Amino acid sequence: MATTTFAQGERVLCYHGPLVYEAKILKIENWDESTTKLGSIGPHFFVHYKGWKQTWDEWVQPSRLLKWNDTNIALQKGLAAAAQAAQGASAASTSKAAGKTHTAKDFSRSGRKDGARGTKRGRDDDEGSKRPEMKLTVPETLKVLLVDDWEAVTKNLQLVTLPRSPTVMGLLEEFKAYVLETRPAGLKDPDMLLPTIIAGLQTYFDRALGANLLYRFERTQYAEIRKQYVTGPTVVVGQEKEMSAVYGAEHLLRMLVSMPQMVASSTMDAESVGLVRDYANELMVYMVKEQHRIFIPEYESASLAYQNISRS
Repeated sequence: MATTTFAQGERVLCYHGPLVYEAKILKIENWDESTTKLGSIGPHFFVHYKGWKQTWDEWVQPSRLLKWNDTNIALQKGLAAAAQAAQGASAASTSKAAGKTHTAKDFSRSGRKDGARGTKRGRDDDEGSKRPEMKLTVPETLKVLLVDDWEAVTKNLQLVTLPRSPTVMGLLEEFKAYVLETRPAGLKDPDMLLPTIIAGLQTYFDRALGANLLYRFERTQYAEIRKQYVTGPTVVVGQEKEMSAVYGAEHLLRMLVSMPQMVASSTMDAESVGLVRDYANELMVYMVKEQHRIFIPEYESASLAYQNISRS
């Protein structure tokens, strides 16, 4: 993938959790191991989200930034529309979901107002340039969990306790065993395809976590985890841990619902997109069945010291 360059003062789009918001680049710094503020190295951009308080300004990696153009604006609107759809379904599903309606509205309104509705592809799009779309079927139970997750982190200033059990790596291996044993209808050739699908999901999670899947309040925790398992002085070379061996179902679910936008920016053909979609949908069905075991029952409250650091 070619490296995209950004300039100070540039108007951009920036990922924050699973959604994309308009932002402006205020500062640019290139970090190494001795100057990093987040545990990551290389170029970083200090952004201000349009319409948000300055307390939300933050440093981000280039992988979280998108150029301000029609294609990426359409992506922003599509993600916001999906969040709004999750809100509506959550409100109608159960009494618990109905109690979360206000929270879900906050979730969808936290982006730009012009991102609250769906969007059609531009009429001038060349038919040959259109890429296959991935339409996931997110179970109602998981939509409610996504809203609860957002509320716990962004409203209640809570964190997922790490490391998780099962981890993303362990959960994917459990799903693999489940598919090979139960042979769900509609999954093509699991004996041959499943190992590749599982490896791809794990790799994408490890690459996407720090760039796209965290809320700002979680980034200090992420930096601490990276130092503990990857970059710190006590880490033995060759024994570093991937983040899929630390994080769990909460962040895996965030990744799954963000996959349509990942596919939109990839070169995957229609057949491959269909295969990934089918396995991702089945994985979410499995997560519903195992929800009481794989999702954390209660988030931990962050200390005042952590809150102060995360806001600095």
